Amino acid sequence: MTSAVKDEQAPELRGFREVQSLAYACAEAVAGRLRPGVTEREAARMQRDWLRERGVRDWFHLPFAWFGDRTAFAGFKVPLQFFPSNRKLEPGMPFILDLAPVHKGFTADIGYSGCLGLNPLHDRLLADLEAHRELILAQVRERRSLREIYENVERLMIRQGYANRHRAYPFGVIAHKVDRVAQRRWSPHVFGFGTQSLKGLMSDALHGHRDGWSPLWSPYRFSDHPPQPGLWAVEPHLGFRGTGAKFEEILVVTDSRDPEQSAFWLDDDLPHVRRWAEERVAA
Repeated sequence: MTSAVKDEQAPELRGFREVQSLAYACAEAVAGRLRPGVTEREAARMQRDWLRERGVRDWFHLPFAWFGDRTAFAGFKVPLQFFPSNRKLEPGMPFILDLAPVHKGFTADIGYSGCLGLNPLHDRLLADLEAHRELILAQVRERRSLREIYENVERLMIRQGYANRHRAYPFGVIAHKVDRVAQRRWSPHVFGFGTQSLKGLMSDALHGHRDGWSPLWSPYRFSDHPPQPGLWAVEPHLGFRGTGAKFEEILVVTDSRDPEQSAFWLDDDLPHVRRWAEERVAA
């Protein structure tokens, strides 16, 4: 990734921006169709069907859906618990839709938090996520190590009174790199992850190990290095007493010495960003 790339017409970024927008459009469309009694598995299938109707044939990972206390990964101990279950949605219940389509060779990985009806606690979690988006961007621009930024995000969560639920993800990651993916007529997946995307992540891991960096942004020693130029799917995840909320979107990191060009969110026209802007106007 070269410097001075924050150009709305840059073809590479435009491709990632388009698939990220497509993923968020899917999440909003499916969220609007959720009703009491819908299961996580049905919600995940709705996401798959919506995207397949629009040409998606490959995935970084297949869509997930979590309802109720599963939004906070309550009791999650093994990876299989992340997969959609028969949990049914109820009035006032929070939900998270997490989907990662690959379209025209470009990858997105997004997280969408919502609630079926009124839930003031969930509203508070969503509002408090804004500070995490600001903190992450500022500290990436300062070129702090990924490990240090992770720890500072966790400290902010604790000050806010929340638990860090991305600790429950494999390797405790808050983010991972995303890249172009070679298009194939048939794109199989293993344990819910697209094989082409896994190959790319493994290649990054091998190159990074040799050069002293990791494509996984974690609290561990292998992430104790400055942000590597590229695209990162970032997902701070808050939890409080069985309620969870997160966003996930792409952060662009470059080798520019200009702070504003060195790191920036791929797109600010996203549901959670619009929500925060509307809340400020209403206040």
